[in-house]
Amino acid sequence: MKAFIIERDLPGIGSAGDDDLAAAAGTSNAALAQLAPRVQWQHSYVTGDRTYCVYLAQDEEAIREHARISGFPATKIVQIAGRIDPTTAR
Repeated sequence: MKAFIIERDLPGIGSAGDDDLAAAAGTSNAALAQLAPRVQWQHSYVTGDRTYCVYLAQDEEAIREHARISGFPATKIVQIAGRIDPTTAR
């Protein structure tokens, strides 16, 4: 599986309440269940008008299919080439 970051334009998502975010997660999970094991959602970051989601997927097409089924746009999909963090330093 390859790792991807998906940018989703969702106006106003940053002011969504816990119930709305839980409902969105449920919608996403239902779409993921239809596509398993081709795509897995790791986690998402919510900002004012966007989410940034980390997914594992066989390919970009699996992510686009998830977007179609869930109704959440995949505005930009970028394959992750690597990962660094503070422990990467020497």
